[in-house]
Amino acid sequence: MFTNCFSDAYAESPTPAAVAESPWSYADLADLATVAPMVIEARVYSTALLKPERAPGLAAGFARFYVEADVVSLIRGSGPLAARISYLVDLPLDAKGKPPKLKKKQPVLLFARPVAGAAAGSSSTGSVQLIAPDAQLPWDAATESRLRAILTELVKPGAPPAITGIANGFHVPGTLPGEGETQLFLDTKTGEPVSITVLTAADGSRRWSAAFGEIVDESAPIPRQNTLGWYRLACGLPRSLPLSKLGGTAPEDRKKAAADYAVVLGALGQCTRTRTPPPGL
Repeated sequence: MFTNCFSDAYAESPTPAAVAESPWSYADLADLATVAPMVIEARVYSTALLKPERAPGLAAGFARFYVEADVVSLIRGSGPLAARISYLVDLPLDAKGKPPKLKKKQPVLLFARPVAGAAAGSSSTGSVQLIAPDAQLPWDAATESRLRAILTELVKPGAPPAITGIANGFHVPGTLPGEGETQLFLDTKTGEPVSITVLTAADGSRRWSAAFGEIVDESAPIPRQNTLGWYRLACGLPRSLPLSKLGGTAPEDRKKAAADYAVVLGALGQCTRTRTPPPGL
């Protein structure tokens, strides 16, 4: 039986070389890690292709498999888990329209949730449900390394919460011509405070910072790319500033706030995804 074996000590940060080799973007893995209560490294033991009539909801261009896999490690999760588990997974057909082949002992990463057991309030130890029909990734060392770094960030105290929108904000001119300050307060899934501050100097140069918490530190460095703070902002902020959220701000100052917001988005860069985010993100 396997129990939770995820810890900060076990989840070492990836080296830059390892991160560069992962076929999945930071956002791809963060999407899955954020939603999945269980992350499992396993090796395929056996597979059975299900007929379409036994695969309700199967998307066009996919095949559904019943898989049995041997657990290598329970990277994230709680409670016991059998050494061999079963689950369903939808995989894309190949270029010829044929179902792919899963080789025996092929290593995979599973993003899953427990399945209810026979007894009330219990969980099955022998089967899991993927958080999305295709939430099985081929294992490789670089992907596992990046994934463990993400999971480490997620469990740290004060971890940046998911952003759901702009709550409110304002822009005020500074003392000298050209100076100004924009502050934006964000809505989050947990209700925890997150804010963005943009300071504009008289020469037009801008400096911005993000605060994940009550304390606003205007000198704080901006979140580095491929970190949880960056992911929350780059993937959670709307693509344009809703000016209706700047109540009490003069029209001209609203335009300046929108320009400041565009600078923030430009500095963050794109939230690159190569797969569809799982439900519940």
